[in-house]
Amino acid sequence: MSQEYRGRIAPSPTGFLHLGHAMTFCAAQERACAAGGKLVLRIEDIDYARCRGEFRSAIIDDLHWFGVRWDEGPDIGGPYAPYVQSERRAFYLQALHQLREAGFAYPCTCSRKDVLSAAGAPHDENEEPIYPGICRNSRRDDHATSQPNWRFHVPDGEQLEFEDVRLGTQEAIAGRDFGDFIIWRRDDVPSYQLAVVVDDAAMRVTEVVRGEDLGLSTFRQLLLYRALELAPPRFFHTPLLRDATGQRLAKRNAALTLRALRAAGKIPADLRAAALAAIH
Repeated sequence: MSQEYRGRIAPSPTGFLHLGHAMTFCAAQERACAAGGKLVLRIEDIDYARCRGEFRSAIIDDLHWFGVRWDEGPDIGGPYAPYVQSERRAFYLQALHQLREAGFAYPCTCSRKDVLSAAGAPHDENEEPIYPGICRNSRRDDHATSQPNWRFHVPDGEQLEFEDVRLGTQEAIAGRDFGDFIIWRRDDVPSYQLAVVVDDAAMRVTEVVRGEDLGLSTFRQLLLYRALELAPPRFFHTPLLRDATGQRLAKRNAALTLRALRAAGKIPADLRAAALAAIH
């Protein structure tokens, strides 16, 4: 018997959902329905400083208006609850401990400024700068009086690839296209990379549908899956929705939030059709 399809949508309550999010969620719903599988809603609120309760409440309301439905989530429960990341800290701590004990993680006291000043570090605001390896040989005892970040030690020079369901073969070289990345922040918060790997594995997700801007993150996450001895899902990266100037939609585009479109009298079915047409 083949494995049941399990997809997920994972919004973060740092602002109102915009049409770009909705397009990706439509694709996730369509693929789950076509496979006769299930769709999971997970709230990714580990960034406590930026997440707000009003946005979390709006997520479910706006998605219902837009016509996105799910089979498991914080509002209806399910076999892999809790479906809110702020309630799953114990799972992330267990994974961090496993990575530290196996030698895949090391403490780092470098600031972002330190890393950005290193030669060859990229300055794309949407991408984590390449770490120059300053603290690679550190031990936890070296930082007994300070709270470090914890970084994953990538295998320099290893050629990585995965088969994207939509885009085909994707390739990257560890240490060149991305460097050692943070998995636990000095303010005692797990990173996005670690949290999504732990949660997608625990929730038995078989395919991750998300935007193309997270393509490079996939390679980092595949290394984490391997280090944690977990089976990775498939990946389907959707095109990004852009505004009239060609800029990628972000939460600052208030006029294109689902809330604003709803207030303007837009019809959800028309918006969904346009969103899916942009993907196919």
